[in-house]
Amino acid sequence: MLSQGEKANRFRALHERPGTFIIPNPWDVGSARLLAHAGFEALATTSAGVAFNLGRPDGHVTRDEKLAHCRAVCEATDLPVNADLEKCFADDPAGVAETIRLAAATGLAGGSVEDSTGDPAKPIFDFDLAVERVRAAAATARAQPFPFMLTARAENLLHGRKDMADTIKRLQAFEAAGADVLYAPGLSTIDEVRAVVTAVKKPINVLVVASAKDFTRESLSAVGVRRISVGGTLSRVAYGGALMAAKEMKEKGTFGFTFGGVSNKDLNTIFGKWV
Repeated sequence: MLSQGEKANRFRALHERPGTFIIPNPWDVGSARLLAHAGFEALATTSAGVAFNLGRPDGHVTRDEKLAHCRAVCEATDLPVNADLEKCFADDPAGVAETIRLAAATGLAGGSVEDSTGDPAKPIFDFDLAVERVRAAAATARAQPFPFMLTARAENLLHGRKDMADTIKRLQAFEAAGADVLYAPGLSTIDEVRAVVTAVKKPINVLVVASAKDFTRESLSAVGVRRISVGGTLSRVAYGGALMAAKEMKEKGTFGFTFGGVSNKDLNTIFGKWV
């Protein structure tokens, strides 16, 4: 297995080379190894996928559970892993810094901090506090003995705040505070993506959402996006397949789904390389 430092250096290099790479989101060890087999160069955890894997709604995972998941995914393959650390399980900058420190100890090559509060009545942290949280996270990231890449997320668009000006202002401030990668989940048009990319200098991560019909690696690369992720979508596709099979059995009493899926032989071959 590669060392954490080697993985981290490879992860940073992916962001520094020309072009755009896709960083898919596994939800457990098996899906991480499946994606490694498919040839991807890095992985990213998903808060929704972790929660679903535990039979819970998104946002209902403890920090200890999240860190244990990160460690398991990091140990599953030789690929660098970036973690969705949500709001870093803290409101104050010191708590954010502590989560980044603990996360770095799990084997991660990077992780994120977002400006979402988790409070529906006030979903986004005030601007100054949001920036201080990123600054604290960046300082802790820089203190690691390897290049831990910090992603700073501006969550306006996921919480009904369709304010591109404020979103861009936050990303610019997060960049100045030391973030390595910038991310505004919820962008849904190429024009919105272009506006973000041209407003900052650091690499941009774009989340592919169902409403973004014109998002492809080619179209996003053309406007300067460096990294593309899919969040909890892969886990939802997997659970969707299982739910459709369950409904067929329960409602129709038939088993047509047994003719689909991946064969035991193929999965045994794929996973056998890690035994």
